[in-house]
Amino acid sequence: MFRTKTVEQSIRDTEEPEHSLKKSLSALDLTVFGVGVIIGTGIFVLTGKVAKETAGPATALAFVAAGIVCALAALCYAEFASTVPVAGSAYTFSYASLGELVAWIIGWDLVLEFALGTAVVAVGWSGYVRSLMDNVGWTMPEGLSGPDVASGFGFDILAFALVLILTAILVLGMKLSARVTTVVVAIKLAVVGIVIVAGMFFIKASNYSPFIPEAEPQPAGSGLDAPLVQLIFGYEPTNFGVMGIFTAASVVFFAFIGFDVVATAAEETKIPQRDMPRGILASLLICTLLYVAVSIVVTGMQHYSELSVSAPLADAFKAVGHPFYAGVISFGAAIGLTTVCMILLLGQTRVFFAMSRDGLLPRFFSVTHPRFGTPYRPTILLGVIIAIVAGFTSINELATLVNIGTLFAFVVVALGVIVLRRTRPDLHRAFRTPWVPLLPIVSVAASVWLMLNLPAETWLRFGIWMVLGVIIYFAYGRRNSRMAKEV
Repeated sequence: MFRTKTVEQSIRDTEEPEHSLKKSLSALDLTVFGVGVIIGTGIFVLTGKVAKETAGPATALAFVAAGIVCALAALCYAEFASTVPVAGSAYTFSYASLGELVAWIIGWDLVLEFALGTAVVAVGWSGYVRSLMDNVGWTMPEGLSGPDVASGFGFDILAFALVLILTAILVLGMKLSARVTTVVVAIKLAVVGIVIVAGMFFIKASNYSPFIPEAEPQPAGSGLDAPLVQLIFGYEPTNFGVMGIFTAASVVFFAFIGFDVVATAAEETKIPQRDMPRGILASLLICTLLYVAVSIVVTGMQHYSELSVSAPLADAFKAVGHPFYAGVISFGAAIGLTTVCMILLLGQTRVFFAMSRDGLLPRFFSVTHPRFGTPYRPTILLGVIIAIVAGFTSINELATLVNIGTLFAFVVVALGVIVLRRTRPDLHRAFRTPWVPLLPIVSVAASVWLMLNLPAETWLRFGIWMVLGVIIYFAYGRRNSRMAKEV
């Protein structure tokens, strides 16, 4: 259960002709992927909710705090991705450092995280597109715009079609995926830039007062809806004040989810030892700066107490007499979610492919396309399943599972850096995480703290999924593992 797969063996597996991925990505491609998956609805929606309910104008500081937590994890990911340039991200890293059972658990966790994330984002994208269609007088036929709230029946044809189209793009090759992502990310960044620059002309200094509003207790949660930290320690987070900034950070952190997906493309990178750290850290830095800039602008345009929760940027422009920008922002959000969806799907297929190549899942799924060099079998399988889920299901209430899955991966990767430094000090590390073991330990503590701020219900659902994964491992993966057969 705790046998490890050496870094050398992991790299040798990538050289098998039928099971190798085509190397075509540069540092710029990786940065674009990172920015493409990180910037989604968070920058357009989350800012207003946090500013109005938790931190006020100090939301900018909350984004900085959340960015620091992600940077700690990113430094750990950068070392692993440059040392073990193999598909699978945290799964592969765990196999090389913490053992097969831990690797399976984290792989199973990532499958849930990316699949659920793709479906949720596709449903969100469909909502933005329908809103834009309504603006020009087009209406989707009844029954094809998602499950009805009352009856539960219906099919979201837009979400279904989006996932299938993106699946086809991913099958046709990583370079095509990178080109599509580059174009879409350029449009998305242009929209964000327009919002920032245009909004600066409507900032009022009085809206920043007070910058850190006076602290007040949060409404107490109850039962499984309450944060786990409250149930265990009796700790009650506060809204506003200095502690409100850290409470807000646990919320806005979720706007950063996705940079770890960059690590899943390590095997398809031309020079991973150099380009993986650059891609991971550059995308995180760019997105943090954009988030801070947007939060400063929106809280300067309109007093935090008056901000809209559902569409803060769009409504802020309406409040200053410029509704045109509301349409621009909706367009940017719809465009932005396209890349988020595609890159999450990319990440899931690479983790699934890596687990299959190791025998923990059927080896049938680890054969790459002879022409395109992509893992086409798991891509088609997962793409169709996720498209159906996105079409038939309204699963917004499960979105927090994506968050706990990401934080769990952060914890495992940080611990893996410490272990691999001790067990394999001889490995060449093109990038070295600074201040080991202190920095990884701080990363673990920060990630665990954010996990504890999630509802107990999320922990329960996550636990059930993990138990199911362990059962599958002992029923299939442990006996069919390539490592077991080589012993």
